[in-house]
Amino acid sequence: MNGKLTLGENVADNGGVRIAYMALMETLAGKTVEPIDGFTPEQRFFLGWAQIWCENASPEFRRLKALTNPHAENRYRVNGVVVNMPEFAKAYGCGADAPMVREQVCRVW
Repeated sequence: MNGKLTLGENVADNGGVRIAYMALMETLAGKTVEPIDGFTPEQRFFLGWAQIWCENASPEFRRLKALTNPHAENRYRVNGVVVNMPEFAKAYGCGADAPMVREQVCRVW
């Protein structure tokens, strides 16, 4: 993956998801919301972010995308954002040593 090619979009994803999460928390403030299908609103937020980027792509397409597309490969768009959000780790009860938890997160806002 060409980090310089995708940097702007990576920052935008990181900031956009953070702002969307803040909006969700503001909407839910003071409300009691029951889990749906066993998932809390916070967990469903992150599931929604992940699901919009599901894809089945051939190795050839992934190579082409890495060289020409200003967006990171979809799995990195998802994981690259959530590892930078302690809110994700809290929503899923991840321990400090979990693979999706970083000690130092990248935060623009």
